[in-house]
This record gives sequence, structure tokens and C-alpha cells, in this order.
Amino acid sequence: MFEEALEGGSSLPEKNLHLVTFELSGEDFGVDIMQVSEVLPVPRITRVPQAPACIKGLINLRGKILVVIDLNRRLGFPSKETDSLSRIIIVEVKDTVIGMLVNSVKEVMRLPLSSIEPTPEMIKSKINAEYLTGVGKTGNRLLILLNLARVIGEEEIEEFNKLSSPEANS
Repeated sequence: MFEEALEGGSSLPEKNLHLVTFELSGEDFGVDIMQVSEVLPVPRITRVPQAPACIKGLINLRGKILVVIDLNRRLGFPSKETDSLSRIIIVEVKDTVIGMLVNSVKEVMRLPLSSIEPTPEMIKSKINAEYLTGVGKTGNRLLILLNLARVIGEEEIEEFNKLSSPEANS
């Protein structure tokens, strides 16, 4: 995980983070590629009655039922209608596999640790700073690095596991 790399606890020889980058509400975000298993065009999503607002619904991925969250809503941005650029990033967080609906996937990239700075204090007071690992500089653009274990907390993981269990779907 890149939190460890930032703290110097990783043995990355080239001192880079390997990220999947994506767009939400006009901003660029990145997550550790080691948490990403695949990126999909948006399939049919089955809505779940009375689910929390950030849960978009369920998908069937090769016979396995997965919860899809709308990452825009989870991070407090307005939800966006899906279009041809929308993607679902399949990630594993604390042994739970979920889908994250994003506006578009940008690229897979390596980001030097030296180009990452801590989250600015001013931003920490405006948003849930525990969701962020830092801010990366790449060229003249900024990349917000997400801590998925915090974005998708313990309570949500338990809820997602209940929704995607075979008993919930019978």
C-alpha cells in the first residue's frame, strides 16, 4: 500500500508509486494499483431498495455478486449520469471486493515519492482528510491520492458483505 511507501516502510527500489488514476467531478484521483483487479465498462447495475445513498447497486461479475458504490457520492461530489467514459474499478479492500463507479479512468502511472506532499491543512478542515493519503504533482496537474481503507470503512464493508452474500440474494 502506498501509505507505507510514503512513510518509508516499503522496499520499492525505484521509489515510485504505481497508481490507477481516474476522474471524479473534474478532479484527478489515484489509488494503489495493487488494490485494483480490473476496470470495466459500466454493466447493468441492479438498484437495492433502501441502500445507503453511496451504493449504486449490485452487478454480476462472472457469477459473483458485487456491490458498486458511486465514488462521487461517497466523497461528497454530485452524482453524475453514466456515459461512455464511465467505468467501474474493481478493488479489494480488507478482503472485500467491490466496484467503484467513476466518471472515467485516465491512466496507469508511476509517481515518484518525491512528488507527493501531505494533504494541505486548509483542505483537511473542509473534507474528511482521513480519506486522503496525499497530493501528487505530475507535470502541471495535481493528483489526489485516496486511502481506500478509509473511504470504504469497516461499517460499509460489513454492509457490502451482507448485500453481496448469497443469503441476501435469495
